[in-house]
Amino acid sequence: MPADTAPDERYSDANTTLRILDAVERDGDQNQRAMAGEAGVALGLANAYLRRCARKGWIKMREAPARRYLYYITPQGFAEKARLTAEYLTSSFEMFRAARGECDKIMESCKRQGRRKIALIGASDLAEVAVLSALALEIEVVAVVDTKSNQPKLAGIPIVRSLDELDEIDAVLITDISQPQLTYEKLARIWPSERISAPPMLRIARNKDGLAKWEDGR
Repeated sequence: MPADTAPDERYSDANTTLRILDAVERDGDQNQRAMAGEAGVALGLANAYLRRCARKGWIKMREAPARRYLYYITPQGFAEKARLTAEYLTSSFEMFRAARGECDKIMESCKRQGRRKIALIGASDLAEVAVLSALALEIEVVAVVDTKSNQPKLAGIPIVRSLDELDEIDAVLITDISQPQLTYEKLARIWPSERISAPPMLRIARNKDGLAKWEDGR
């Protein structure tokens, strides 16, 4: 399954279970550490989910030489995996539609205000959605700023480490889904708040006159 989902669902119980069942189905001979890495969770958590799946009858464990276990998915496990996959795809599609709608509104606002060159802050699936919105509304995404990414590009847009590397931009859009509030607070120290936007789904609080206001993209 894709590594990145919506911010609130990325490490949900259902999604973690689905990742574990995926890992067992692909290669039940691998050790728990490898499965944990594949599922994107800690080793202890992977162990807990494997035991839980076994208790529910979704997987079977068989002892192997060298104090190892072999895992295989049961018919009940296949049925549960199919159910979780359908649930995941439905929620992911809905989240994509929501993200696209929110990004479209932000890009339309930028266009009305004459802000034609923007930078995205955070390499993520949300950033890819923002790129699609920008293309549709003839807004130029100059770069994606991400201090941790080791990739050169995202959706054809160059990834840079700092805003200082960019010559001229009119606005920034936060697409960091891991720590959006912290990202906003750091940006607000060096960038005019009225030129910082973010999709409402990130629930970024702007503190003005002692009140917390949610980012509305306007």
